[in-house]
Order: sequence, then structure tokens, then C-alpha cells
Amino acid sequence: MRTLQQFLSDYGDSHRNPLNQWIHIICVPAILISTLGLFWLIPVGAWLPLSDSVAFWVNGATILGVLSGLIYLRLGWWVFLLMAGWFALSLWIILAVLGAGWSLLWLSLGVWVAAWIVQVYGHKVEGKKPSFVDDLVFLLIGPIFVSIEFVAKLGVPVPLALSNRNDHTPARGH
Repeated sequence: MRTLQQFLSDYGDSHRNPLNQWIHIICVPAILISTLGLFWLIPVGAWLPLSDSVAFWVNGATILGVLSGLIYLRLGWWVFLLMAGWFALSLWIILAVLGAGWSLLWLSLGVWVAAWIVQVYGHKVEGKKPSFVDDLVFLLIGPIFVSIEFVAKLGVPVPLALSNRNDHTPARGH
């Protein structure tokens, strides 16, 4: 498996345009949260012999969170903690939507489709295809990349930020 630096470098190769970066800073979290919202609707716990209170928490989103958490942990503790924060925020939003009585399906689906349309436009502006076309793992790298780039745009020195990299060549070793 590539290192985090290699993933970020490769991801950054198709995310150099400032407009595309801002589009991703907004749309990647929207896609992450809405994807988890859609996966939440897969009631795996209801299909298992679990109590209702436990079954509520065993669904596609929580299973996806645990599985992707293993990949994030492999990339580093701080990556795992960063993404655990994104997961917690996503769960808070999902539970707020459910608590408000809104349709998690239609809200998540609408946000998911709209955010992908805007991202496709961002890649049209960039002139490069999305990274995940070549490797689906980049779907998991996007939230890390935009978190780092957003913090860097706020003026915080972040060693892994694209703006701090002098080499604009693809990562080696893959």
C-alpha cells in the first residue's frame, strides 16, 4: 500500500486549480456525509438477532466507517483521528436529519447528486479526470486531502499541504 504522502501527491496532481480545490473543499464533505446518510439506510442490524437499541447502530454507515477506519489507521493515527471526527460529524448530521423528521433518503440523495455534478465541473475546469477513476481508494483520500488543504488555506502551516510541496511530480513506487 502506498504511503499517505504518495496518496496525497497523486491526488494533488488532479487538484491544482484553486477553483477546483475550493469546489472539493465544499463538495467532498457533502459527498462524505450524504454517502454515509445513504448507507445509514441499510439496516443490517435489523437483519441480525440484535436488540432494537443495538440494531439501530448496526447499519451500512457504521460498517463502512469501521472498515474505512482500518484503512485510515494504516495511514496513521492522526489520519484515523481526523476521519473519526468527520465520521462523528456525519453521524451528528444524520441523527439531526432523522430527529427533525426529514427524509434522510431524499436529502442525502439530492446532496450527493448535486455535489458530484459540481465536482465533475471542477474537474472540467482542472482539465484532469478525478483520481478515483484510476484507483477507488482515492475516494477515501479525498476527505484527508481537503482537510489538509483547507487548514493550509487558513494560513496554518501544514507539512503535507499541496501549497507546501515543491515537487509537482507524481509519487514514485507504484
